[in-house]
Amino acid sequence: MSKIKLSETFIKDRVKLALTEDLYPYGDITSNLLKKSEIIEAKIVSNQKAIVAGLLFAKQSFNQVDKKIRFIQKKRDGSSVKKNSVIAIIKGKATSILTAERVALNFLSHISGIATKTNQFVKLAGNKCKICCTRKTIPNYRVIQKYAVKLGGGTNHRFNLSDEFLIKDNHIASSDLKKLVSLAIKNKRGKKITVEVDNLKQLKEIIGLKFDTVLFDNMNIKNLRAGIKLIKKYYETEASGNINLKNVKSVASTGVNRISVGSITHSAPAIDFKLEI
Repeated sequence: MSKIKLSETFIKDRVKLALTEDLYPYGDITSNLLKKSEIIEAKIVSNQKAIVAGLLFAKQSFNQVDKKIRFIQKKRDGSSVKKNSVIAIIKGKATSILTAERVALNFLSHISGIATKTNQFVKLAGNKCKICCTRKTIPNYRVIQKYAVKLGGGTNHRFNLSDEFLIKDNHIASSDLKKLVSLAIKNKRGKKITVEVDNLKQLKEIIGLKFDTVLFDNMNIKNLRAGIKLIKKYYETEASGNINLKNVKSVASTGVNRISVGSITHSAPAIDFKLEI
């Protein structure tokens, strides 16, 4: 799997793009009405219980607007916080702090939202089953979203299409299942191979072939349990498809090794943070 790098340069570049979007073309015309020399102290507060994530992006947002701003972290990325917890204290010019406020909170809210939702799944799935993210991410923000998943206790699945072979239903619909698996084995060159099945008949067609993981897609608990019993000695197992907080515990109880959940990245609710002066 490709290594996800969250370097200082990457963070700076993403924050710069966000600030440009918010300040083009004339800057913060409202905050510019304030006295330029007025120094204030503000704090970022969580309005709900959450896993905090994205503090480096928040800090960078303030620092790019004004290098003299002091950003004092009171919590660490990946830490659990209660409602009304102080996340950070910011000291500096009022104009600068208010200019950077929304961009900083947007990063913090979105990244923390993914980490928090991931953590909810992780707790329900238990220690024996991994919760994985998918490629259902915002274009160009995959690195950030997968970083958030890790902070929530989840596991990063493949980062892009080059990471491993994943033979899915539409590949199978366009060809022959056994033939595709055999071609992947022939061309694997050190890459892992995952094969998606949506029924036990498909599974029985490929048992015995030398690949790595069976992905059970949208299978009911009974069939999922039966499928895992057939192959657990030979392949890693994964489940996906319409898995939510209500049914993830039942899916994990089948003995599946990992569960992939698209919703932890594509529809995680933002966490409500506020900046108080």
